[in-house]
Amino acid sequence: MNEDMNIQWYPGHMTKTRRMMESELKLVDAVCELLDARIPVSSRNPDLDAICGDKPRMIILNRIDMADPARTRAWADHFKRLGYSVIQTDCKSRKGISDFSPALNRLLAEKRSRYAEKGMAGKPLKAMVVGIPNVGKSSFINQVSGRKGAKAENRPGVTRGKQWVTVDQGLLLLDTPGILWPKFEDPEVGLRLAWTGAVKDDILDTETLAARLMAQLWQDYPRALTERYKLDPALLSPDFDSLSPAARGFALLEQAARKRGFLLPGAELDLERMSGVLLEEYRACRLGRFTLEKPSP
Repeated sequence: MNEDMNIQWYPGHMTKTRRMMESELKLVDAVCELLDARIPVSSRNPDLDAICGDKPRMIILNRIDMADPARTRAWADHFKRLGYSVIQTDCKSRKGISDFSPALNRLLAEKRSRYAEKGMAGKPLKAMVVGIPNVGKSSFINQVSGRKGAKAENRPGVTRGKQWVTVDQGLLLLDTPGILWPKFEDPEVGLRLAWTGAVKDDILDTETLAARLMAQLWQDYPRALTERYKLDPALLSPDFDSLSPAARGFALLEQAARKRGFLLPGAELDLERMSGVLLEEYRACRLGRFTLEKPSP
């Protein structure tokens, strides 16, 4: 059992992306950062504060359709208290998409006034859209611009080059490739990114990944697991609560595999199959709407 799974994924193109973002920053008026509403902390690139400097910033809590609504509201309030402009979006239903342009105009009202004073009232505002891989940047830009041009796929590392996109006469967006950071200081961050698909599955131990997800969901949303997989707390060992997160997760995975009848020859439990089912059902939101991080009080 691998207790300390060290997830690192930083392809060479991400180094080029960071350089490109730093060079293009002088051309934009604001930076709009997409976060996965399920993991607002883990889906924030800690390098962006240094890259963006004092540019006006917007936080876009995306995928709210998959996140816990109460926790999403708490996160929105949290970021507003930190001084960010904040909107909440779901690109599938277009919920919150119409809030983007008005919110950005409010954020940059002072800049528009300065342009007007200089006789440049028609000059378009420019914003850079940033975020980690697979957080939905291309889908978001397609929605706010009403176009179908940006390539959007549900796997990390698809958008590779910068793209300028016209939202309307007064607003241009710079779409940038998803960028992670060279080292996850907190291994829990790597786990959450893997659970949501921001890093590729083929570099991970799927069973350990699923076991840790099972333990996290059991801590935060146990009822969803008991209902979906018919888990019975009474069948857990007396020392269950004193086990490590991975060990707790494996115990829960074993019970779920047994309930589902996932068996190999010799009546051995097929944990690989159960792990795949758990990860797929979590990512497809079949277990429920979960947010795996809470804002600081």
